Amino acid sequence: MRKRLFILQLLLTAVTFSFAQNSYELYPSNWWVGMKYNKIQLMIRGNDVGKHSGFAIRYSGVTLNKVNKFSNSNYVILDISIAATAKPGTIGIRSVNANGKQSNFEFDLVPRRKGNGTSYANGATSSDLMYLIMPDRFSNGDPSNDRVPGMKDQTLRRDTVFNRHGGDLKGIQNHLNYFTDLGVTTLWLNPIIENDMAERTEHGYAFTNHYKVDRRLGGNEAYRTLINAAHAKGIKIIQDAVYNHVGIDHILFKDQPDSTWFHRWPKFTQTNYKDQALFDPYAAMVDKKIMSDGWFVTSMPDWDQSNLFVQNFLIQHALWTVEQFGIDGWRIDTYAYNDLAFMNRCNKALYDEYPRISIFGETWVHGVPNQSFFCENKYTIPYKSNLQATTDFQLLFYGIKAACNEKFGWTDGVNKLYTTTAQDFLYKDPMRQVIFLDNHDLPRFYSVVGEDTSKYKMAFAWMLTFRGIPQMYYGNEILMTGFTSPNDGYVRQDFPGGWDGDKENKFTAAGRTEKENKLFNYIKRLANFRKTSSAIKTGKLMQFIPVDGVYVYFRYDAKQTVMCVMNTNAEPKTIDLSRFAERMNGYRSAVDVAAGIEFKLEKELQLMPVSNLVLELK
Repeated sequence: MRKRLFILQLLLTAVTFSFAQNSYELYPSNWWVGMKYNKIQLMIRGNDVGKHSGFAIRYSGVTLNKVNKFSNSNYVILDISIAATAKPGTIGIRSVNANGKQSNFEFDLVPRRKGNGTSYANGATSSDLMYLIMPDRFSNGDPSNDRVPGMKDQTLRRDTVFNRHGGDLKGIQNHLNYFTDLGVTTLWLNPIIENDMAERTEHGYAFTNHYKVDRRLGGNEAYRTLINAAHAKGIKIIQDAVYNHVGIDHILFKDQPDSTWFHRWPKFTQTNYKDQALFDPYAAMVDKKIMSDGWFVTSMPDWDQSNLFVQNFLIQHALWTVEQFGIDGWRIDTYAYNDLAFMNRCNKALYDEYPRISIFGETWVHGVPNQSFFCENKYTIPYKSNLQATTDFQLLFYGIKAACNEKFGWTDGVNKLYTTTAQDFLYKDPMRQVIFLDNHDLPRFYSVVGEDTSKYKMAFAWMLTFRGIPQMYYGNEILMTGFTSPNDGYVRQDFPGGWDGDKENKFTAAGRTEKENKLFNYIKRLANFRKTSSAIKTGKLMQFIPVDGVYVYFRYDAKQTVMCVMNTNAEPKTIDLSRFAERMNGYRSAVDVAAGIEFKLEKELQLMPVSNLVLELK
């Protein structure tokens, strides 16, 4: 009996040892030859790997500089240098475990992706029209991944906004022709990285493993396939980055290397959301600390980005993603809550490796000075951001929203749009700013304007002709509605026709109502016009002070002049064109871009109530 027990014990030990050997994880999983970022920190995670000794690498051009160990013996981080002379291949890493047995790890060194700055990492610019998609709510191209065994969230209910609905990357890929027809040139996807949390996982902002694309969206291969297919059609891909926090079930939070990787407080401390504390000359240090180091919610641990290991983990993942999948740029979530010195370092690493990449940050703040503080600006102050641009909440909150919904006054209505735009002198390059009407966190703009199609068309005409990079939210083109109350899920409804069996298919003209088709075609005409309009894509902006609720601005360059007229009044208006001689001299006629009609320019221009004209001057 004792002999049997001893044999069973040996078998169990062998199984455990085999499991430990096979369960080691390497982050990043590979690297590339010829990278400027050639000093990496390779994390090995696994059972008692920190108790190993004698780590060694024998590979030409690759040097092991240092072995970093932590209080948690499940981690070791190797500082590795990769010389310019190193060739692609599999690097063998040897160590000796606590039992004196040799362990072997393999790390691939591979050739770089071709086409840096042309076929990938090409950046979104003012020449693009960006389309924001929440993958779970857009289209279900592969029902087999709706539920993934072993993942915590097994919900799949389309009759509630609280659960997953099954949309995925294949569903997006299936509609690439739809985007091209509409005039879209860039897709920005809400996070696609694994969110293996217990609930509310459809939005994607609580990562649990940086190196895995969520399998319910199709996984790494589906992402790679989508990007390749999009690029083949001339469509760029922007990925959503979250540097500030992770989900509480992230592998590095559940099993932390040591106590310095996340911000810790005696009791739960939420951020105060007061960005002013970061630049206020009179700010208290405690307010700054709570702003930057406080957690968003109890389920989202806040990285301690003063930890160099954390910094390198996040930077390496960003570089790895661009090279591995071939994305074109980054949108950075909750930018103001990060360690800003770290963000400069991270941004620079990306700029150095990918000179044409674009990076813009979410800055849900109030005031152009506040917003411009977080991106490249013209201030002479101690902190200088190297972030190219932000999501322009100011032109939304204190610009186009007021122009559409407020009565005209000295500081009200469309005057707010004029005044906010006049503060562009604070930005290094306002043309990089991302302008928008709504997104996954905001009420849908069609609802904001009371489902008034005239106001909605006026706002869209502004967005598609103004300075910056226009971003529309999925479903804008078919008049989708929704408010964030009682829950933000109501602005994240499914795109009708994205699921087999949907009663309506809004991807086709036949499935849309007459009203929806009119709006869809209006956006399509303006979006495709801007594709060929040098004045709108890269030209200058000149605005005239609004008079009596009428706002006029011009986009122009040496080749083309486009006149944009916004009548925010509920009654018709007539404007004297001689006031705009500075930009109109020499022009005799104009083409109404939306209507496709050319007409002779007279002394006056008649304007319909609540309307916008986009006129290409001839």
